[in-house]
Amino acid sequence: MADKLHFSLVSPERELFAGLVDQVDAPGSEGDFGVLANHAPFMTTLKEGPVRVYNNGQVTTYEVRGGFADVTPEGLTILAEHAVEAA
Repeated sequence: MADKLHFSLVSPERELFAGLVDQVDAPGSEGDFGVLANHAPFMTTLKEGPVRVYNNGQVTTYEVRGGFADVTPEGLTILAEHAVEAA
């Protein structure tokens, strides 16, 4: 089994997602980026756009407006100014 990425998506209202996933794609302010398990650490601001969460062949999309993404050896945390699950 391939390594999984621990991902957490938090808005001011609540935590929308927390768990192990295959990949996350997000809208960075300097360009879109994707994160897999064991990614090099970095931090960036986010622009408005979709965060796509890939897990076991399924994709869940959240719409975010602003915030930060922090990749550490423990995983990816997104602190969004506003986030909702896309319909």
